[in-house]
Formats: sequence, C-alpha cells, structure tokens
Amino acid sequence: MASRKAAFIIVLVMLSTIQQIFGAGECGKTPVNVVAKSLSPCIGAANNAKAKVAPACCAQVTKTLAMPRCMCAVFLSPLAKQAGINLGIAITIPKRCNIKNRPMGKKCGRYVVP
Repeated sequence: MASRKAAFIIVLVMLSTIQQIFGAGECGKTPVNVVAKSLSPCIGAANNAKAKVAPACCAQVTKTLAMPRCMCAVFLSPLAKQAGINLGIAITIPKRCNIKNRPMGKKCGRYVVP
C-alpha cells in the first residue's frame, strides 16, 4: 500500500515537471514570469485605479487575454507580488482598456473579473 502511494506521488511529480518543461502551463509555452515582464507597462495602472492605462499595457493585456488563465496566473505570480501589484486593482485593467472579449465573471484569486 505504501509503495503504491509513493509511486503515485512520483508519477504526479514527473507529470508536473513534464508540463513545465514542455510548456503546458497557464500561458502555454511561455513561462508566467516572462508574460508578467511583458506587462510591465501596466504597473502604474495596476496600483492606482484612477491612473490612465497606457496603450502599450492595453495591447499586452489584449494578447494575454487570449488565455484568460494566463492573465490570472500573471496577476498571482511571485513577480507581480514582488512588484507590489494590487490584484483588486489589476484585475480591472481589461475593463479600463475597454476590451470587449474579457473573461467577465471569472474568479482570479478572491476577486471576480468585472
């Protein structure tokens, strides 16, 4: 019984590693931190709900929203936390960019996309 549990855990770890190697993550083949860095024009808008969102930010958000889980993964990433991103404000950026095909009503952490 114990050997079955150990084998199961080993298989799970291997699958997780394989997914990371072959890019089966939330952002496809691109690592979340790389996508997070591409959204650097959004830092001001992600910390201030009244700040105007830069066109470069809106362009990157539009690209990233092709994979909604990716956007949430970026907002919840360690890099975003290190940058001091306010998730409650950052999650409003797609709406502030007037992106029509945003994932409204989807949860990202404890927040819901407006």
